[in-house]
Amino acid sequence: MAKDMTLLWGSGSAPCWRVQIMLEEKKLQGYDQKLLSFEKMEHKSQEVLDINPRGQFKNQGTKLIPDDTDQQALMYQRMFEGLTFYDKVLTVIYYEYFVPKGERHDSAVKRNKEALETELKLWEGYLQKLGAGSYLAGPSFTLADVVVFPTVGILFRFGLSAQRYPKLGEYYGLVKERPSVKASWPPHWVEDPKGDEDTLKDL
Repeated sequence: MAKDMTLLWGSGSAPCWRVQIMLEEKKLQGYDQKLLSFEKMEHKSQEVLDINPRGQFKNQGTKLIPDDTDQQALMYQRMFEGLTFYDKVLTVIYYEYFVPKGERHDSAVKRNKEALETELKLWEGYLQKLGAGSYLAGPSFTLADVVVFPTVGILFRFGLSAQRYPKLGEYYGLVKERPSVKASWPPHWVEDPKGDEDTLKDL
């Protein structure tokens, strides 16, 4: 199997290094490889663009990276902040699910929920500032929405109140109607639309 693979990589690139470590750990030696020079811009060559989804699909479908530099900066900011948001959501949910009741500490529950509440208020404020009917980086659906919407979906699945967080509720209602979201909706959510609505109901 490894002999059928070709790895294009750049020296010192953390994403490339991750792949190399994984290939070694999985004993997939023997693959072809080509070291690309960042200095010579070989990572932007036609050879790479031909196999890179950004190169293949840049002009296809929804433009997920805005041309406007302000919107683009906001998109990247929301994407990276979205990773922290997701982490705080999972901390609360996983604590509830995986720590036995007798081993839970009230201080940890309180601290986790306070951190998530702070994050929710932050995102509520972002959406308030952008105005009604807006996506996370402005009037267009972008990569930020692709990254962050699943977190918002999980929040409402686990009982977040749209009355308490109306801007997040409005955003959730807007994005969940997109064909891409409907087509990728988790199958077990379709089978059980209610979910576990008690976990976040008191936030």
